[in-house]
Formats: sequence, structure tokens, C-alpha cells
Amino acid sequence: MNEDLKFIIDTAKEAMDNAITHLGKRLLTIRAGKASPAMLQGVMVDYYGSPTPLSQVANVVTPDGRTISVQPWEKNLIPEIEKSIINANLGFNPMNNGESIIINVPPLTEERRKDLVKQAKSEAEDSKVGVRNDRKQANNDIKKVDDASEDEKANAELDIQKLTDAHIKKIEDVLNTKEAEIMTV
Repeated sequence: MNEDLKFIIDTAKEAMDNAITHLGKRLLTIRAGKASPAMLQGVMVDYYGSPTPLSQVANVVTPDGRTISVQPWEKNLIPEIEKSIINANLGFNPMNNGESIIINVPPLTEERRKDLVKQAKSEAEDSKVGVRNDRKQANNDIKKVDDASEDEKANAELDIQKLTDAHIKKIEDVLNTKEAEIMTV
């Protein structure tokens, strides 16, 4: 096979793999019953005037399946961290004991579970769009290769389509796993 075509296919595969990796990271932030430090991943704290990720100003742990404990490096940050968690609109009610912040993760209601499934499906759809865009980009690049025969180009496009189908299936599998995790009471 033409080296340029091989490079285009490898690049497309890498981009599609990245879409799945990104989906995995996004789905970690969607709550599925058990408490997890990843639930607070998107929380930004105003640290002396600059927005800083919570994990850089505090230790976030889960002592059990229903509790998240946030131990700030500096005690004077407790009110700021508490405010940031509330403003992140995650549905949590942080409690401050003067030393750390405790978040009791309430069990999910059926309605909230359905909302989270919708959110997961939206993330999966975004990943599918990304994979399809990678396919489109690769096919456009294949058409621009001059020193390859029409048969080689057609075969390369078939390879890209197979990659696309495989990655869309992986996204569906990841979504189905997450959906089952969310709906399990």
C-alpha cells in the first residue's frame, strides 16, 4: 500500500482512539450511584484570584461508597471550596466541619438516573460525531494523494469505513456499560 495512504489511515485510527479515550474521561464525571473523586473533577476554585482545579488545592478521597471528603491544603480555602462545589451545580450539599468538607452523595432518584443516561448518550453522540469527522477528514486526504491508484484509494476508504464502524461500536459498548451502571440501583 502507498505510504501516504497508510499514514492517513494510521492518523485516522489514532484520532478515533482519542475520541473513545475522551468519551471515557467525560463519562467518569457522570455520577453512577457510588461516590468517586472524579465527580468533582470539573470543580474550579478561586485560588488567590485565579481559577484552579479542586485537585490542585485539596486532597479529594472517598472514604466509603456514599461520601466524598475534601481536605484542603490550606484551611482558609474551605469557604471558597464549599462555594465552588455548590456553584458547580452537581446536586451536592457540602458540609464544612472546620477541618475539611464532607459531601454525602445521595442515592439517585429514577428521574435523576434518566437525566444522567441522557447526558451519557449526549457525550457518546458527540464522540460518534468526532469519529465521523475523522472519517470525513481521512477520506478527503485520501482523495488528495496523487501517487496512488484508484483501487488503492478505494481500498483505503474501505479501511477507513471499517475503522469507523469498529469505533462507533466501541462507543456504543462504552455507553451501554455506563447506562447499565447508572440504572443499577
